[in-house]
Amino acid sequence: MKKYKLLFILLIQFSFGCQSQQQKINGISFVASGEKIIQKNVTPVANVSANYAALMPFGFIKNLAAPTINHNTNRQWFGETEKGIIQYGKLLQKNKIQLMIKPQIWVWHGEFTGNILMKSEEDWKVLEDSYRSFILTYAKAAEVLKAPIFCIGTELEKFALNRPRYWRHLIKEIRKLYKGKLTYAANWDEFKRIPFWDDLDFIGIDAYFPLTDKKSPTIEEFESGWNSHKKTISAVQKKYNKPVIFTEYGYRSVNFTGAKPWESNRVKDNVNLEAQINGYQALFNQFWKEKWFAGGFIWKWFHDYKKGGGLKNNRFTPQNKPVEKTIKQQYEN
Repeated sequence: MKKYKLLFILLIQFSFGCQSQQQKINGISFVASGEKIIQKNVTPVANVSANYAALMPFGFIKNLAAPTINHNTNRQWFGETEKGIIQYGKLLQKNKIQLMIKPQIWVWHGEFTGNILMKSEEDWKVLEDSYRSFILTYAKAAEVLKAPIFCIGTELEKFALNRPRYWRHLIKEIRKLYKGKLTYAANWDEFKRIPFWDDLDFIGIDAYFPLTDKKSPTIEEFESGWNSHKKTISAVQKKYNKPVIFTEYGYRSVNFTGAKPWESNRVKDNVNLEAQINGYQALFNQFWKEKWFAGGFIWKWFHDYKKGGGLKNNRFTPQNKPVEKTIKQQYEN
C-alpha cells in the first residue's frame, strides 16, 4: 500500500512540475520614462496578472546609413539606460514579475529600423562594433538581473540578412556573459527569413500581421485572418523545433485595427474599443492553447497608469480600456 501511495505522490509532483514548465509568458512591454519607478507604477502590472515585463533600453542613430549607435548616455531617459533598466528590473522582480531585456534602436525621424543598410564595408564594420558595444552592455545588465530572456535585436532585417556571420558570432559572445535564454524580435514579415534561429532559444515575432480589412471586425473575422499566417509560423517552428514567442503583440482601439496593425500614425477621428477587444480575444483563442507557443508581450504599457490610455484613447495601450479585462481574464488562467 505504501508503494502505491508513494507512486501517487510522485505522479502528482510530476504533473505539477509539467504544468509549471508549460506556463505561458503573459507579458507587457513596459515603456521607459525619465524617472525611477516606484511601487505604484508596478502594482497595475501585477493587477492585470502579467508574469513578465519587457524592458527596452534604446540606442539612437542619425539615419538609415549611419553606422554609429549612441546609447547609455545622460541625455536619454533614465529608463532607457543601464542604470534605469536595473532599477526597473529589480522592482518588477520584487513583485514576482520576470523580465525580458529587449534593446532597441531608434532612427531619427522614426524611420523603420528594418531598412538600416550600410553603403560600404568600412561602415558595416563600424556598425557591427557599435552594435556589439550596445548589445553587450545590456546583456551584462540582463545577467546582473538574472533575467530569464534577453532579446539580441529588434526588427533589423537588412542588418540580419546582410551580415549573418556577424550575428552568429555575436550570439556566441552574448552566451559567454549571459546565462539565460535568447531570442530575436523579427518583424511579422521578416521572421521566416532570419538565418540564425537555430542559434537561439525562442523564435521571436513582433506579431502585427494584417488580418482583416473590416472596419470593426468580429472575433471570428480576426480568427479567419490568422489562418495563413499561423500555418507559416507553425512551419518555421517545426523547421527549427523552437518555441515561438510574440516579442510584441497588440491592437489599437481604432477602426480598421486589423488591416495594418503596425501603423501608429496619430489618427484622431475615431475610437473603436470593441475592435481592440476582438483582436486580442482572437489572438488568445488562436495561440495560447498551442504547446509550441510560449506566450508574448503586449504593446504597450506606461509607467503612469492613471494617465495611460482611457476610453477616448485610440492608441495601442490597453490601460484603462475595456480590453484590460479581457487581458486579465486570459493572463490569470
